[in-house]
Order: sequence, then C-alpha cells, then structure tokens
Amino acid sequence: MSIEPDTKDWTWVLERPCRECGFDAAEVTVGHLRGRLLANAGAWVEVLAMRAGAGERLDPHTWSPLEYGCHVRDVHRLFGVRLGQMLDEDDPEFENWDQDETAVAARYGEQDPAVVAGELVDAARATADLFAAVRDDQWQRPGRRDNGARFSVESLGRYYLHDVEHHLHDVQPSGR
Repeated sequence: MSIEPDTKDWTWVLERPCRECGFDAAEVTVGHLRGRLLANAGAWVEVLAMRAGAGERLDPHTWSPLEYGCHVRDVHRLFGVRLGQMLDEDDPEFENWDQDETAVAARYGEQDPAVVAGELVDAARATADLFAAVRDDQWQRPGRRDNGARFSVESLGRYYLHDVEHHLHDVQPSGR
C-alpha cells in the first residue's frame, strides 16, 4: 500500500505554533538556526543507527524512520539550494519538488540507514553553515514557491527548521 501524498500547505507554521510537534517559529531567531539544525541532524543519526527495524513501517500509510530520514536529508539539500537562489537571484521562484515522487524514485525504503545518516549530517551541516553566513542585509531577501507562497531568507529558515524538527517528532514513539 502506498503513502497518501501530503498536500497540506504548512506555511501556517510561520504564524502560529504547530500543535503536533510544538514548534513555535516566533521563538526562533536567526542565531538559533545553525545550532538547532545540527542538533536535529545528530538526533537523526541516533534514530537511524539505534533503532532496530528503522526501515519498517508501523503501518502501510506512514513512512518508516528510514524513509523519513531520507526525506529529511533531501530537505536539507533542497533548502540549501533554495537559500542559494535567494542570495544569488532577485526574488527567485523555486522549482516544484514532489517529495512523494522523490521517495518512490529514490527508493527511500531500500537505502542503507548508516549511509543516510552520514549524508543527512553532511547536508544539514552544509545548509546550516550557509544560514550562519547570511549577512544582516540579506535576511529579508525574497523568494517564492510556484504556488504563490512567499518567503524571506529569515522565514525560509524558520519554515525549514520546522520541517526537520516536525519529522523527528513524527518518528518518536510519542509522535505517532
């Protein structure tokens, strides 16, 4: 059985706390981004290395911890690209990314958890370092998705942080 695609617009997490995971964008300053992204990546290493059956789904409609880990790795990569676009281009429109299509095409469930953990940490570090290098005069540079959602570099960072923190919550026993 396949995963039902997530078609929700999660940009609302920039305006109010997430009831599911507790993330509150209003509490995140730009100075918090790098540390929280790296801490989150470290927690994923534990999820992927320590959990027996990381590749097994608890139910047919929910990704396994391994599949979530692959997704989070790819989210880190994607947001690194998007941040680069926002810093290099004037108001770029981001290419659409279908996370569910990517999961199938990249065979998330068949990847090696140890390899994914290393790639996830590397991608998190690279993108966290990009955010840490943003100059004060760049935080309000704009970018947008093809669905019309608009971001500043600052709001993109908060939105991105919610994504990876929310998915860590998803794989915790209390989050399911």
